[in-house]
Amino acid sequence: MQTSERTQSGARAALFLLLTINLFNYIDRQILAAVEPDIRASFFAPGDVNAMTKTGLLGDAFFVTYMISAPILGLLADRISRWMIVGSAVILWSLASGGSGLAATFVILFATRICVGIGEGGYGPAAPTILSDLFPIETRGRVMAIFYTAIPVGSALGYVIGGLIGAHMGWRWAFYLVAPPGLLLGLLCFWQRDPRVAANRLVQELPRRSMRDYLNLFRTRSYLINCVAQTLMTFVTGGLGFWVAAYLRYRAQSPDVGMTVFGLITVVAGLISTLLGGVIADKLRSRFAGSYFWVSGIGMLIACPIFIVTLYIPFPAAWITMFLAIFFLFLNTGPSNTALANVSSPAVRATAFAVNILVVHALGDVQAFWLLGYIGGHTNMHVAFLFVSGIIFASGLIWLLGVKYLPADTAAVEDAQIR
Repeated sequence: MQTSERTQSGARAALFLLLTINLFNYIDRQILAAVEPDIRASFFAPGDVNAMTKTGLLGDAFFVTYMISAPILGLLADRISRWMIVGSAVILWSLASGGSGLAATFVILFATRICVGIGEGGYGPAAPTILSDLFPIETRGRVMAIFYTAIPVGSALGYVIGGLIGAHMGWRWAFYLVAPPGLLLGLLCFWQRDPRVAANRLVQELPRRSMRDYLNLFRTRSYLINCVAQTLMTFVTGGLGFWVAAYLRYRAQSPDVGMTVFGLITVVAGLISTLLGGVIADKLRSRFAGSYFWVSGIGMLIACPIFIVTLYIPFPAAWITMFLAIFFLFLNTGPSNTALANVSSPAVRATAFAVNILVVHALGDVQAFWLLGYIGGHTNMHVAFLFVSGIIFASGLIWLLGVKYLPADTAAVEDAQIR
């Protein structure tokens, strides 16, 4: 069993660097959403009824290439220095973001978003894998939680930065200004040492992996169960994030005030919950070997009835229950990703995260976008969000069903490392 004394040198500096990169990752994703009306006005005539459909394709360009490139680059990250993959990926998406501002036509803009997706497809599997290699299992949950605080904070900053810069300097400058920090952060990655390689070894001497390592991953029940539960959770968070503006209008809330309040709630509740979830799961691990699934599942089951209450009580009281619902929805972020790392062999860990990225987005938020829109369009947004509450419950239940498998699967990986 690993101990806290085995935290590798430079681990905290690596965490800070990867956290900063992850912030820009989510800032870049949401800047596009923040300036979408300005982009639409630049490339399409005011009366074009298909304009929103076309600008929506910019989001699809990112997600589809992100999902497809992640498994490919994840396999590569298991074979060469993961820092090299991260650095190259960050530089690629930063250049592509700057290129988005330079795009003279919509087709060029579409192409730059494809490049952003490829860049993030390289970063997504490799970054959490580096952290898993640097930190021991006892503290891995809170480390992952710190890393994933970038999701609520970076997303909110993206909306703010995109909105402010777009309003005062134009939408193109919103993309220009995020490129230089990304390029600098990407270059810093090339000075980092891969944690799998001893100080006197070459990158080519990385641990070997075999087909058995990959087969064992896909035979690991807790890994598969975690992917299913995370897919449902991603459906929930992706669907809510995309359709909350329409829901708030359905509830007669002012669009600008409503989205501002929702953004603040997401930042505060998401940040606190993400950090707390990782700490709680780490603390409980000595008493409950399946703590990462316990925290994830119970959080979703608590969120479900609170979310339903939010749909029925009037505003402004509904903001309070919405805060609580979002708090418990984010509680699984650190624990569930820590469980992914703990049950996958270090030799194929990047692949484990890459496949997870492909599955949760292809079957999660990408499906939520159209399905909730279909339900809302044929009924109303209240019915659509009631459907979401059922998905919340199912996600929590699946995590709890996986509790009995997690301890043995984690121990198997730990024992293999000792041998």
